[in-house]
Amino acid sequence: MNISLDNVKIGIIGLGYVGLPLAVEFGKKFPTLGFDINASRIAELDAGTDSTLECSSEELAEANKLQYSSQLNDLAVCNVYIVTVPTPIDEHKQPDLTPLIKASEALGSIVKQGDVIIYESTVYPGATEEACLPVVEQVSGLKFNVDFFAGYSPERINPGDKEHRVTNILKVTSGSNAEIAEFVDSLYKSIITAGTHKASSIKVAEAAKVIENTQRDVNIALINELSIIFNKLDIDTLEVLEAAGTKWNFLPFRPGLVGGHCIGVDPYYLTHKAQTVGYHPEMILAGRRLNDGMGNYVVSQLVKQMLKKRIHVEGANVLVMGLTFKENCPDLRNTKVVDIVSELKEYNINVDIVDPWCSTEQAQHEYGLSITTEPKQAHYDAVILAVGHEQFKVMGAKKIHQLCKAEHVLYDLKYVLPKQDVDMRL
Repeated sequence: MNISLDNVKIGIIGLGYVGLPLAVEFGKKFPTLGFDINASRIAELDAGTDSTLECSSEELAEANKLQYSSQLNDLAVCNVYIVTVPTPIDEHKQPDLTPLIKASEALGSIVKQGDVIIYESTVYPGATEEACLPVVEQVSGLKFNVDFFAGYSPERINPGDKEHRVTNILKVTSGSNAEIAEFVDSLYKSIITAGTHKASSIKVAEAAKVIENTQRDVNIALINELSIIFNKLDIDTLEVLEAAGTKWNFLPFRPGLVGGHCIGVDPYYLTHKAQTVGYHPEMILAGRRLNDGMGNYVVSQLVKQMLKKRIHVEGANVLVMGLTFKENCPDLRNTKVVDIVSELKEYNINVDIVDPWCSTEQAQHEYGLSITTEPKQAHYDAVILAVGHEQFKVMGAKKIHQLCKAEHVLYDLKYVLPKQDVDMRL
């Protein structure tokens, strides 16, 4: 390998929530090209704006060695490629490696002798070496670990989080041999102030990433199940969790919808790999089933409360507050609020959605849903506070109640409002 930190030229493939912050940090130190197939995304970044709100215009400007392109040939000058494309699941909840395979095909057409390809996308253990690199070999005609090399360094970006940024989150690194592992580690160490952890192999790094979110998924599933039990016992779940949380080693998880690009997706990558080696994972899949069913549970509880108040369900007007998968973030990927909306419509309920963070065009494109910019006063039979955006906290219970008819139900899924100001909490 003839690459060092002195002559490195970095190409970032994919400029979403993961790729852009990484490109910006590398672009402060090294010649860096941010590549994305979406030409409009490149245009907005060239204009100094980021629609994901992960990087400010000032941060983009600081990366004075960073350029952008949607032309694959422009990447040919690079000698290190970092792949940050999404890894979704399909309609059968199986890993969809299409974006990774396409990125690997593209890299196969430009990779050169001595180049290094680093994958950051979440995958099952073994995917980099079994699924991605053979594609690069096939297209390029080069031999992996002889002519070109690879690393894996799982992303740990938390969309919308302005405290935990790419530079202050410890980074796991790995390489296809000892020399490459050392190079990959030193490359990331040059921008990650929190430091790095060099894993012993690419498979170990892949496995570490996929279990981070699987662990969170299972923990949230437990709390969701406890919430269902406590609801039947007429006990407030948050009060129980706050009481239990006074013990030093009690983990502060909360019930809720589990969506987004990681927690609701990554466990399926691990369970898929487990099943290919003959093991059926019981606990992980049980947690997934429970979390995937929370949207239906929420609507069933709402309907019961509406009936108790003698509110006619069919034809009722319900306001859903929040559509993004988490608070104070425009990210709509795999949001489970759409499950609530779909289930409400099964009851022939009229649904309005309000979300100050959400792109109206993206909501229409991704889910065929419209965003209401001005909720009607004294119009709604029920409100579901689904996402804890700061704007909803500022709005407060009084203004939310003013949107409703005299007899109504206010269901707070995110503990945004005081207990005494709502009819129901998850």
